[in-house]
Amino acid sequence: QVQLVESGGGLVQPGGSLRLSCAASGTIFSINDMGWYRQPPGKQRELVASITSDGSTNYADSVKGRFIISRDGAKNTVYLQMNSLKPEDAAVYYCNAHLRTTIRGSRRNYWGQGAQVTVSS
Repeated sequence: QVQLVESGGGLVQPGGSLRLSCAASGTIFSINDMGWYRQPPGKQRELVASITSDGSTNYADSVKGRFIISRDGAKNTVYLQMNSLKPEDAAVYYCNAHLRTTIRGSRRNYWGQGAQVTVSS
């Protein structure tokens, strides 16, 4: 059984910063990609940023230059540093991990429960 637990969401003023964390725990053999998605009210879930096991990163155009994704392999944790936040960044942010639970098992996607980020003055 695998769990992804997020933390760090909250209310922030425009221009402010927040840092999200997501720790994966349970029966994990290896983790490939980890990432953050977000779902604004009434809209579809979208990719915000992702990071591979060797540290290569990918960002949505809307967050490039403002958000930074990183991971700690030893802790099975991924982070999202969000700077210069805008009202349009407000959403529920979901952590994602593409991983194997056994050496012969296939890779599957796992999701966190979501963290609310509100950007408002």
